[in-house]
Amino acid sequence: QLKFVESGGGLVQPGGSLRLSCAASGFTLDYYAIGWFRQAPGKEREGVSCISFSDNMTFYTDSGKGRFTISRDNAKNTAYLQMVGLKPEDTVVYYCAVRSGCGSTWYNLRGYNYWGQGTQVTVSS
Repeated sequence: QLKFVESGGGLVQPGGSLRLSCAASGFTLDYYAIGWFRQAPGKEREGVSCISFSDNMTFYTDSGKGRFTISRDNAKNTAYLQMVGLKPEDTVVYYCAVRSGCGSTWYNLRGYNYWGQGTQVTVSS
């Protein structure tokens, strides 16, 4: 089965840090852009970040800009989302997926495949 397996979530205090991992299963990441998304209960899934495959160009929405860093390690077939300065509003489930490129609409769910089960991040004191 082709999918991602997300991990690294957990409980952290406000201002804390977490590094989420996204391991590809059944396929290689080399020629895919990777997107991170998040979803709160009862809300739509929203884009957080994207990293291209050709030149590792990165994109962020305002929710993560300056606090989140996306990266990839093709040798490990894994992508990462380093999060610092976490806030209670970052308490959601984080997902990753791939598509052919980031492009100007990378934050749109359309075109992404191989979604994982997500990893829960809880920011609370």
